[in-house]
Amino acid sequence: MKTIIYYFTGTGNSLAAARKIAGPLGDCEVVPIASFADTTGTVVPDAGRVGIVCPVYFAGLPAMAASFAERLDFASANYVFSVVTHGGGGGTAALRQLDGILKKGAGRGLDAGFAVSMPGNYILAYESPTGEKRDRLLAAADSDLEAIADRIRHGERLKLPYSPLTSAIRAIVYPGFLSRVHGDDRKLTVSGECTSCGTCASICPAGNIEMVDGRPVWNHRCELCCGCIHLCPAEAIQAGSGTEGRQRYRNPSVSMAELKRQRGDEP
Repeated sequence: MKTIIYYFTGTGNSLAAARKIAGPLGDCEVVPIASFADTTGTVVPDAGRVGIVCPVYFAGLPAMAASFAERLDFASANYVFSVVTHGGGGGTAALRQLDGILKKGAGRGLDAGFAVSMPGNYILAYESPTGEKRDRLLAAADSDLEAIADRIRHGERLKLPYSPLTSAIRAIVYPGFLSRVHGDDRKLTVSGECTSCGTCASICPAGNIEMVDGRPVWNHRCELCCGCIHLCPAEAIQAGSGTEGRQRYRNPSVSMAELKRQRGDEP
């Protein structure tokens, strides 16, 4: 059975997860959600099995992933699943949000949903794990993803887990996140350490950054994926003094070239 996995990622975790799942499934295409950002209309996956893999933001979905889910039509699919990656919880609430979106728009929800803990990257609030702690998280995630891939391959249909706590957290914090996310790039600044390399513009999944006179300018379509902060080679991008000196993160199994291809702009 052919599988299509749609993914959204900022610093590589969800792409790494999508690829880890794709391997055991055989005939599987891994497609970036960001490549649909400048398109409109319904998306009809030409596959019997369809997956959505994305991170958890504020106990919910990234804005771009939520908007994309609203466009899906599962006319040919007989199995739909999702895997959400998170650094601090909220996965059950995000899966239930996605399930609700799909039921409303596509006429059917998730057959199975899974949450996987991976190194967090929300550098505005905390530092990403390093060293042995990071390696342990990644190794545990790989093990979880192997088991998840096997369950998907066998077509297991699972009732989505429910957590009153994460549902309550999502109800409190997610609407505020969604209302301000595109303009949150106003928090970002660039220092004199900038080398005008353009990495930030080329890796932004939202196409939100342009280089003007050799400096990045944010155009208020931000997804708050934090990719531009983490992936700047000179660590010249900050979001206030709190991010200065904090460890930057990129999933070690995902290359910069792969992140640049998210929008379909790179060969």
